[in-house]
Amino acid sequence: MKKKVSLMLCLVIMILTMTACGTDPASVDYFGMAYEDLKSGMERDVASLVGMTDENRESIYSYGSEEVIHLLETWDASTGELGPYQGLGEFSIDKTKDSVTTEQIVHFPGRDIILTYVYTYDYEIKQAVLDDATVDLVYTIGEQMGKAAMNTVLGMGTVFAVLILISLIIYAFNLIPYIQKKFSRKWKETEENAVVVQIERREEQELTDDCELVAVITAAIAAGTGASADSFVVRSIHRR
Repeated sequence: MKKKVSLMLCLVIMILTMTACGTDPASVDYFGMAYEDLKSGMERDVASLVGMTDENRESIYSYGSEEVIHLLETWDASTGELGPYQGLGEFSIDKTKDSVTTEQIVHFPGRDIILTYVYTYDYEIKQAVLDDATVDLVYTIGEQMGKAAMNTVLGMGTVFAVLILISLIIYAFNLIPYIQKKFSRKWKETEENAVVVQIERREEQELTDDCELVAVITAAIAAGTGASADSFVVRSIHRR
């Protein structure tokens, strides 16, 4: 019984899936916009962009909306080196709960491009408004795989570079005790040199004081005895 119920559920799911896949896009309501209107609107915009003159560009850059200016900038940047316009390709449309995305393939000799419009439903005015318009280059599967491989290599290279940097920083921590020891040794030697210099200065000062004391005593004895100061010899001085 359980197997029969499971089979019935699978059958129902398959029928619903096939029904959804078989829905005609032209019969869907895109927030009040029809499939043919969206398609013809993109075709008109492509024709306008292809036949755009310098005067039209200046006018759009001066008075156009942000979406239109952005579309013109991306169009010029993408198609500048692709050669002359060759025609339209496949048109597709995708609807979600709150948005509608339309894509139009445009053929050029150098590479095809995709013109994409994104309409977002505005619940205040109860209708869809153009939210974004972009132009993207169409890349082959080989080019996409090459870009993916390059991004992978760059990402892994960045990770390894960061790991190497972290390893060097960790290794540098092991050198800190040696550096501290070296600086402490230099500081100790500097202190010892300073002490030696101070002792030498004290000895020089004491020697100077002794010479002055000898001169005073000699002068006093010479004055008291009347003898010449050159005839006296000081053998030693004892401090008390």
